[in-house]
Amino acid sequence: MNNNQFEKPTVQHSRIRGVIFLVAIVILYYIFQLFNYQIVNGSVYRAQAEDNRTTEISDPTQRGIIYDRNGVVLARNEPAYNITVTPAQLPESDGELRKIYSELSELLNIPVSNGVVDAVTAASFTPCNTTLGIEQIVYIADTNWPFSPTRLSCDVSKEIAMAIKEKAMDWPGIDVEIESVRVYPTGNLTSEVVGFLGPVPESLVDYYTELGFVAGRDKVGYAGVESTMQDVLGGKNGRRVVEVTVGGEIVRNLEEPIDPVPGQNVYLTIDTRLQSVARDALKMNLEYWNRYLGYTLSTSGSVVALNAKTGEVLAMVSYPNYENNRMSKGIPGYYYEQLTQDMAKPLVNQAISAELPPGSVFKLVSALGILNEGVVTPEYTVDDPGTISLVQKFYQNDPGSLQTYYCWDRAGHGSVDYLHGIAWSCNVYWYKVTGGYAGEIEGNGLGIWRLGEYARALGYGALTGIELPGETDGLIPNPTWKRLSQGENWATGDTYLAAVGQGYVLATPLQVVHSIATIANGGKLMKVSLISKIEAADGTVTQQFEPTMLWDITKDPKIAVYNDNIPTGEMKTVQPWVIELAKKGMEMVTQPGGTAAYEFTGDTNKVAGKTGTAEYCDDFALANRLCGIGIGGWPAHAWFVGYAPYDDPEIVVVAFAYNGKEGSTLAAPIVRKVIDAYFGLKAADADNLGN
Repeated sequence: MNNNQFEKPTVQHSRIRGVIFLVAIVILYYIFQLFNYQIVNGSVYRAQAEDNRTTEISDPTQRGIIYDRNGVVLARNEPAYNITVTPAQLPESDGELRKIYSELSELLNIPVSNGVVDAVTAASFTPCNTTLGIEQIVYIADTNWPFSPTRLSCDVSKEIAMAIKEKAMDWPGIDVEIESVRVYPTGNLTSEVVGFLGPVPESLVDYYTELGFVAGRDKVGYAGVESTMQDVLGGKNGRRVVEVTVGGEIVRNLEEPIDPVPGQNVYLTIDTRLQSVARDALKMNLEYWNRYLGYTLSTSGSVVALNAKTGEVLAMVSYPNYENNRMSKGIPGYYYEQLTQDMAKPLVNQAISAELPPGSVFKLVSALGILNEGVVTPEYTVDDPGTISLVQKFYQNDPGSLQTYYCWDRAGHGSVDYLHGIAWSCNVYWYKVTGGYAGEIEGNGLGIWRLGEYARALGYGALTGIELPGETDGLIPNPTWKRLSQGENWATGDTYLAAVGQGYVLATPLQVVHSIATIANGGKLMKVSLISKIEAADGTVTQQFEPTMLWDITKDPKIAVYNDNIPTGEMKTVQPWVIELAKKGMEMVTQPGGTAAYEFTGDTNKVAGKTGTAEYCDDFALANRLCGIGIGGWPAHAWFVGYAPYDDPEIVVVAFAYNGKEGSTLAAPIVRKVIDAYFGLKAADADNLGN
């Protein structure tokens, strides 16, 4: 027997203490983390958990409708039908699923299976813009958002939508989504005024998100009234805060839902019937002259008609324009590119955005100035030999160079007084009285500084404030402007050209008609407006148009007093008799001997007006080698502005034709047709009311 004593194995105390220490550290670490998660950062994680279980849903509102002054619909909403699939609601049976897919494929003309879903395909998947089959679309949706509907097909016919609705019990998970689409019943007849919608621009996503819009779903105004009245028409989306599962299934509302607020309806001042007449008159007259001459003279222009007493826009045509219905379901890239590359700029509303030399219609500015400033009397005559020469100087000691200035009638008009200066549109008369001419009009005549004052008093050189985007303010030049922008001094010849609406003077068709409306209205410059009234969805009128007079040039001092081209600080008005005499001159324009007498033969509406032929040389003319005396003279735009009746004006109309040459032959007939139509419609409306 082995008597050796065996000792029991022992563990060193230091090792035991080490293990206990490590365990303690681990326990303390978890205690610290629990404290950190639950106490220190508890609110953060609670918020994250809350975010995971809640989501905010935006319920789309209905956009307001746009009408003309008579209640004709210009823009409305129509339903578009999209077919959707919600993967979580599909039957689990493969047989049932195959049957649904097969029948759905035949109805929607979509393959049951097509393509392979990889990471790239899934990431770039866009509903309704894919070649994938139904199975692949369902796979992507089931992987990412199983409880949310995904579009299989967009903008299907109502018949297909109804057929799918009838299959609701047999096809669980397949549904019809109704989307609101903007439709423009009058199309390009009014598109330059109404505009169109487009997706929320990337640069304005934050702005519109703050207002409750959803980028990628909601559309906003891009042009016309759709743009300027966006805040009124757009309404406000509804809001729901709901609890959702991990898969995205809605469990319940967490807050009281906020219902959508529909947009308000907007009534415009335009009369669609008059708009149609104006557009047809412009288009047909352009086509007639192009056909008659045997070459393309002009393909673009504009027409604007105003209520002389109130400033309401009765018609506004910019030709060519665009078809806004082609933008209803998205802006086609090829069509937009076609529009932007067109030299006629159909996306630009020429009536308010085109800055053009106004030509002789601008002579009415000089007409008010020379009488009101006492440069000449109405009876004073100026000799027009057809051409005159002037030594043009840019500074006092400049020897200068001889420049020749022409009347439109190279044979001259002989002795010309004030009224015939307007009626005959005699350039030489206006050169001399506005810029001075030794031996007849001493000194500088009216002068460029005072000419500018009268122009601005009539609304030139400033925005009218019409409720449309893209309006420009034109240009009323002066010596200071020329030094700063052109780097040279003013010359007498510059004043000559400005007197007849040439040289550096630029205006929009709206400014031209606005200025003549002010004269026709006895000096009252009315605020131009395109909005007749705004109406809430329940029919309550929230805003009603009220005529607003901005100033009366016969009562409100608007014209600075100058002493040797230095303002004295005083202001003056225009004497009423001066305006009446200018109106008399415009009456004579349409009567025998006037520049538009032939075009208004037999006129019974008592039209007064002014012709304009404005020479120009822009990028288009340069590219087509149209500019320069040596190649057949300068190209010219055609203008005519008229109002009626001249003893109590109701309507003022301007017609402009790009490169139309003579205002009397091309533009005047357009104005006559619009004015004739206005009084014809007025009589017809009165008869209808009587019946």
